[in-house]
Amino acid sequence: MKWSRQNPGWVMFGAMIGLLFFLWGMAIPLAAAPDPIGPAAKQFAEGARVTVWLTLISGSAGVLLGFIAGLGKLSSFLPLRWLCSFYVWLIRGTPLLLQILFVWLAVPQILPDSLQISDFACAAIALALNVGAYNTECVRAGILAVPQGQVEAARALGLSPLQTFLDIVLPQSMRVALPALANNLASLVKDSSLAYAISVVELTMVGYRVQAESYQPIPVFLTIASIYLILTTAFTTLTAALETQLDVGRKRQENN
Repeated sequence: MKWSRQNPGWVMFGAMIGLLFFLWGMAIPLAAAPDPIGPAAKQFAEGARVTVWLTLISGSAGVLLGFIAGLGKLSSFLPLRWLCSFYVWLIRGTPLLLQILFVWLAVPQILPDSLQISDFACAAIALALNVGAYNTECVRAGILAVPQGQVEAARALGLSPLQTFLDIVLPQSMRVALPALANNLASLVKDSSLAYAISVVELTMVGYRVQAESYQPIPVFLTIASIYLILTTAFTTLTAALETQLDVGRKRQENN
């Protein structure tokens, strides 16, 4: 534990390499498992890779949405503040499954026939909108946590509002918001399983198909749960190392 706190860069590197090895090598040990896991080893591996891609794409877009909406909720421009608040209220107040189904059924009707998106893209859009709403409050709370005195001091030194935000507010606010953002990312790994409802062949959909063919749900769902645990552990290890790299909570640890 002490080594990991002193070498967060190596921990992040190890977590990324371990995740890559797991995603592209998990089919080998799974193939040695008895039925119904062994014959479906490649399907489980492909489903896990789709889950990770879905998490990374929607998670990245969700961070960007959260950053923009978080700034919007703090804007002095009232219509923009209302719009961002309405977005957060709407997304946080409705089920994620309903949002996925709505995007899947509504977006193709809005777009022209020459521009249609895949089921994977629909799931990524819905997940990004959902996690973006939760990231909005994390970003907003991080910005509000920066002491106003530091902002006033920066302005007194002649820094422009943009320089004050980029050099003073943003670095400190991200340190505060990072643990909550990391938690949202870990939750997104599990929430991505709802994409099976619109026929995205991710990990949960693979398990559903295998158990439907074999009528053996217990080993199938235990395998899926194990894969999800490994994926979430890799993501949380990566984000925890990033928090250490940015000295998040350093003073609290030193006081303890």
